[in-house]
Amino acid sequence: MTQKSNPLSSIKVNGPIPAHLARSVIEETLRTAILTGRIPCGTALRQQDLADLFGVSRMPVREALRQLEAQSLLNVIAHKGAVVAPLVQGDAAETYELRILLESEALRCSIPLLDNEDFELAACCIDELESVDDYAEISRLNRLFHMTLYNKAPNRRLLRLVDAGLHEEERFLRFNLETMGLGKLSQDDHRALLQAVESRDVERSVTLLQQHLNRGVDAITRYLASPASGT
Repeated sequence: MTQKSNPLSSIKVNGPIPAHLARSVIEETLRTAILTGRIPCGTALRQQDLADLFGVSRMPVREALRQLEAQSLLNVIAHKGAVVAPLVQGDAAETYELRILLESEALRCSIPLLDNEDFELAACCIDELESVDDYAEISRLNRLFHMTLYNKAPNRRLLRLVDAGLHEEERFLRFNLETMGLGKLSQDDHRALLQAVESRDVERSVTLLQQHLNRGVDAITRYLASPASGT
């Protein structure tokens, strides 16, 4: 009988973790493993197993799992505990459409208040996105690019909702890049968007952003209609 592999065996822990860093190290390590697919959907993450793996108590593990649940990477299921969430949950197309509304409003409010430092940071994100192939880093840079353009919106609650949506997208971003070949296309979109934003052309910027995000809606729709989605 073939022994079932343990997804946690792919995680390497280098030495003892300082107590004050334990929660953040565990969160980021698990987050990267989920985003890259090394810990697949449906995997149960048991607190004691993780505590043993990282050489810590269960408290920072519990805190890290709560953070990952807040980012929609985990679901808490009765009698099973924390389980890696499906790639696409609920009505994903409607969720993406809501993101378009929220991000369009954030961009519209932010553009008049952006400065040269914001433009330079956004441009650096694009340059780095063209040279990296690590999905966790791609996800981080993509989120940073978008939040840099939105960050001057005065409505902080709106920005928190936008940031949550960008976190939720990160796993699907990997799927987009792998199966749809959207890497270069995304950077072309980003450069055109940044150019419009630097020109303070609010309406063109919002139109370009909506076109960019609608590619995600199309990708999700095709995914859900395919046999591979399991729906």
